Amino acid sequence: MTSFDSQTTADPVLSVEDLTVQFPSDDGLVQAVRGVTYQLGRGEVLGVVGESGSGKSVTSLAIMGLLPRSARVKGTINFKGQNLLELSEKEMTRVRGSGIAMVFQDPMTSLNPVYPVGDQIAEAITAHHDVRKDVARKQAVELLDLVRIPNPQQRATEYPHQLSGGMRQRVVIAIAIANRPEVIIADEPTTALDVTVQAQVLDALQAAKQETGAAMVLITHDLGVIAGQADRVQVMYAGKVVEAGTVDDIFYTPRMPYTLGLLGSLPRLDIKTDRLTPIAGAPPSVVNMPPGCPFSPRCPMAQDICDAEEPALEPTTDGLHKAACHFSDQLAGREATDLFNPTSVDDVDAVAAVTPGEKTE
Repeated sequence: MTSFDSQTTADPVLSVEDLTVQFPSDDGLVQAVRGVTYQLGRGEVLGVVGESGSGKSVTSLAIMGLLPRSARVKGTINFKGQNLLELSEKEMTRVRGSGIAMVFQDPMTSLNPVYPVGDQIAEAITAHHDVRKDVARKQAVELLDLVRIPNPQQRATEYPHQLSGGMRQRVVIAIAIANRPEVIIADEPTTALDVTVQAQVLDALQAAKQETGAAMVLITHDLGVIAGQADRVQVMYAGKVVEAGTVDDIFYTPRMPYTLGLLGSLPRLDIKTDRLTPIAGAPPSVVNMPPGCPFSPRCPMAQDICDAEEPALEPTTDGLHKAACHFSDQLAGREATDLFNPTSVDDVDAVAAVTPGEKTE
């Protein structure tokens, strides 16, 4: 049986310790990331899930050193023995692409519309290696073939607007692996793609991972993607990790109401039902957050202690993984329908309109 101790590895390629990210604003301090900690082993896939605004992408942008100068970043991000937060911009430029690469959510914002995609891949290669342009272009064609793009020789001469959304995303993956990085961060790589194209993009990511041997951080809203791709999972809410464990731990023995709600709102082919189990309300503002558990206004289990004291991320009593809930023990064997009211698919819009603080009856 897997222990929560497996969340740390003897020789991590990437180690994030107590990472916090804050942004000053006119309304107050935006606490975008609050004390995120994890270790990523070589060849391992860490899935990160949570609603929009939970801090998933900001955490990864902090790792890449791509946050605006106004960001206040604290903690430690160790990559191969170096704390990335202590590196200069010039030093980080050498790490990006060659050591850690990122696949962004929208490929059209990652690709230059006025250059052929083959030239853009070749540029990524020549930025880190002293090779002739013709050699880099040949490698670009090989990379397009690796990520399953048909007729790569021809596609390398085409511009981003001439490619489909799925192909553009695979071009971005090709750029990300051009220098054989040791860590790949994929930020919502399948958003807005249909199921068939999504499968093709995930297949391209798997091929890229196998070719480079890289570890991967896979950020997504789609728990189905996590189930098929990840080794471990971190669930984030309001800038904080609220549950962490192996895929089996999270899917079969969730110990945080928010995780249970996410699983209940996921359509499943192995269970015949015409009703979803959504989480009413919306995530809280991360500006000047009040004390207590941020999920409390939406949680059917909330009690006075939940409004007064935020629970720490601690091992569950069964020793399988970690959860941040005062009543995690009470969730053993519970289903989403035990906490949240099932709703017909036609009523989803009505549920979305429920305001934070209104609990299900």
